[in-house]
Amino acid sequence: MVQSWIPEALTRAWDRRVEVLLLGLFTIAAVLVHGYHPFAEDAEIYLPGVEKILHPGLFPAGTEFFESHAHLTLFPNLIALCVWATHLPLSVVLFLWYCGSIFLLLLACWKLSGKCFTSRTARWAGVALVASLLTLPVAGTALYIMDQYTNPRNVAAFAEVLAVSCTLEKKYLGAALWLAFAALVHPLMSVFAVSLCVLLVLPEFDFKLGTSALLYPLGFLFRPTSQAYHEAVRYHSYFYLREWKWYGWLGILAPVALLWWFGHIGRARRLDALGRLCRTLIVYDLVFLGAALVISIPQKFEVLARLEPMRSLYLLYVLMFLIGGGFMGEYVLKGRIWRWLVLFAPLCVSMFLVQRVLFPASRHIEWPWSAPKNPWAQAFLWVRGNTPVDARFAVDPDYMHIPGEDQIGFRALAERGRLADVAKDSGAVSMFPPLANQWLDQVQAQQGWRTFNRQDFERLHANYGTSWVVLQRPAPSGLDCPYENSVVTVCHLR
Repeated sequence: MVQSWIPEALTRAWDRRVEVLLLGLFTIAAVLVHGYHPFAEDAEIYLPGVEKILHPGLFPAGTEFFESHAHLTLFPNLIALCVWATHLPLSVVLFLWYCGSIFLLLLACWKLSGKCFTSRTARWAGVALVASLLTLPVAGTALYIMDQYTNPRNVAAFAEVLAVSCTLEKKYLGAALWLAFAALVHPLMSVFAVSLCVLLVLPEFDFKLGTSALLYPLGFLFRPTSQAYHEAVRYHSYFYLREWKWYGWLGILAPVALLWWFGHIGRARRLDALGRLCRTLIVYDLVFLGAALVISIPQKFEVLARLEPMRSLYLLYVLMFLIGGGFMGEYVLKGRIWRWLVLFAPLCVSMFLVQRVLFPASRHIEWPWSAPKNPWAQAFLWVRGNTPVDARFAVDPDYMHIPGEDQIGFRALAERGRLADVAKDSGAVSMFPPLANQWLDQVQAQQGWRTFNRQDFERLHANYGTSWVVLQRPAPSGLDCPYENSVVTVCHLR
């Protein structure tokens, strides 16, 4: 017995090492395919909270547009704690967390696939498909499966998948702990994982009961909205199903058909956990579709749209691709290497090329130790190193949509305060309506930005205390501009 036990234990240990090695290789491949842009998009919302903890003197004004999010999550504290504990630069810690988030998500997918498939080929194919599609848009939700930068949604993703895996195994304490972690990091996205786990444990699906249970907690968020709030949410039309394009609707309804098919095959192959998960995901999709329709149609429920019920598709897409990849591995790819290459090589090349289109003026991977290639990023870094920490800036309120800017966040990279913009600060308003009037006042004060002259900038200085402006070249005459590059100039208002 001892002789047979030792080789078995060694085999299990060796298998675990191989699994970790392969997951590590998948993580490296995912970073190479999907890229890394640490200060892009929603990093403008989340990173200033980290920077404020590390350097309390930063952002003496205008913190309300990012601290509203920061106060609801432990993400800023977690990242700041890692900086303090490791004594590494924030840029390095963010990159490590980015890679770690991908690795942990793929590990969670590997664990969950073991509950759905018995074949290792199927399990690895499912993980490989998820890794290949990390930056695929999730229907009309303005989400990717994994963003190209570190944020709470990326960090919480693995815990949500592990919670589903524990629920399938009836390990409810483990599921509760993973859900608690997810809630501490990203409260809104954790609601969807909780909902799916609740549906999984219901012995029989009662659609009316399930819908009521999931939607009841939303009532306390209802409150009247203002005209300023309407102005903010119009920049986020994806909140409302009536604004979705046909392909967004396809992204909602097609998974129902696919999951029904996957569940049918699973039942035929006696993969009970897989069939149960597919049935539950169908109900989950329909429940949140119903919630989104209720919120979208009557205007009096407009404020509830900030809960974005269709972001439930995020978790559904991760699980759907994991299951779909598993079936492809089991019945199509099998052990034929050339088949794997025929599927995954064009898929990864396509995803890589899409990322180059999205970030054309930036390096594909913005390594922590490399200087930025993007002229806007170069200007923002100059601002960080050459202006007072209490300086308040004005930037084109629509600067993130300027071609070549690549959606780089000014606050996140420059570490300086600025007047409200229409891209990200409107998102903060959509979640926190009391900010609406302040946001609208600042945005309206910047209307006609691209035709501003010296007098207009002096008006902003007098009314809001802005002492610096970031402009596209050429700058209006009469301004003192100590920095400029091929695209951007930074000017001081005295």
